[in-house]
Amino acid sequence: MNNEHYSLIKTLEFIGFSHKEVLVYLALLELGKGTVTQIARKAGINRPSGYHVLTSLEAKEMVKVSGKEPKQEYIAQSPEHIEKLLTKKKEDYEVYIKEAQKVIPELTSMHNKDNRPKILFYEGKEGLEKVYEDTLASKEEILAYASVDDVHKTLPHYFPSYYKRRAEKGISIRAIFPDSPEARNLQAFDTKEKRESVLVPTETFSFHPEINIYNDTVMIASWREQLGIIIESAEIADAMKKTFELAWIGAKSLKNK
Repeated sequence: MNNEHYSLIKTLEFIGFSHKEVLVYLALLELGKGTVTQIARKAGINRPSGYHVLTSLEAKEMVKVSGKEPKQEYIAQSPEHIEKLLTKKKEDYEVYIKEAQKVIPELTSMHNKDNRPKILFYEGKEGLEKVYEDTLASKEEILAYASVDDVHKTLPHYFPSYYKRRAEKGISIRAIFPDSPEARNLQAFDTKEKRESVLVPTETFSFHPEINIYNDTVMIASWREQLGIIIESAEIADAMKKTFELAWIGAKSLKNK
């Protein structure tokens, strides 16, 4: 598999297709049309899996069926249909968002009845994305410690969109990064992405988990353990904000030296 083919597969997976769906669809594009057995063989999967995946692609209108068993054949729909599929998903999610907005106030009032600190745990890459999505609800500047190298290595496709969406929401951030080429590259976009960052010497102040402090919340993203934690506590968040301000003063003084 060449790099171009690998990139194509990863892009299709990123926008929502499963790995087997991608293999089957690409195999069908190359074949033009074929039976389940022919397509499965070309895609490198077994026939039962091929039938299941083709049914899934048919439901997404990415393939169509011609004829009847045992001579039933599948034909790939135009790749342009991918855009139509994503547009339909976007329209559906806009409806979901409107419905969610109707019930959020009531759910929030139920959520706030208990004033005790809340701790939420999320696992895996999807969990890490969830804790970052929570920061987009910030009503104030985000304060952050982060290792840029770990961040971009774990979720390379997620952060360009995240930075853009955060900036569009008018949420600024102050961040302390261990110095590295990746961190310097990110720092070059500080103004565009509503960020003020300071780099500290990696050999002295290297750290890996990221910490974001905003509202009454402390978010921790452990990249090596693939674990996201959200702590909702006004007292803890206040203490962390004051600690950050001390760290910020120290980081700025190191920069000036």
